[in-house]
Amino acid sequence: MRISHNYFEEHFMRQKFLDGMSRAATSVCVVTTDGPAGINGMTVSAMTSVSADSLSPSLLICLNKASLTAAMVIRNGVFCVNLLREDQSVLSDIFSGRTRAPSTNKFDQIDYQQLSTGSPVINGVVVAFDCRIAQTVEYGTHWILIGNVQDIQLSPNQSPLIYANRCYSKTAPITQPHH
Repeated sequence: MRISHNYFEEHFMRQKFLDGMSRAATSVCVVTTDGPAGINGMTVSAMTSVSADSLSPSLLICLNKASLTAAMVIRNGVFCVNLLREDQSVLSDIFSGRTRAPSTNKFDQIDYQQLSTGSPVINGVVVAFDCRIAQTVEYGTHWILIGNVQDIQLSPNQSPLIYANRCYSKTAPITQPHH
């Protein structure tokens, strides 16, 4: 069997891309959902704001199309982005599948509440953005979901969990906050 030159170029580019992206520090979030399709959640790093200046603030998340959570979020039409606290890496590992939860239901292991959409809000997170899906875009292996924020729960004086260089990290300010 002969492997084409393009295969090696594509594989090399993919690996360089993954190595480069591993150096981009991101906050660690658990996206949760509940509704007709059931309750589920997964760890994500692909989350960002879209607009604060529209009728409803909006953000986007990217979920792998092969994941059960993606299918459930789309069917439920709602999701909550739970930005984890710097001491909540265990939750990230449970919701990413790195660590097996003692129960088959990840939500048996955590305390949570619900805001307006009914999606789980994990207790003690830095911030939770409770969203209703406004738009879905299929791109490559992922769904890009834009959500209109319906409710926000903020925890005062909490620092986020960061993922960079393939490990969890904490933030450390080097300047004073800008207001």
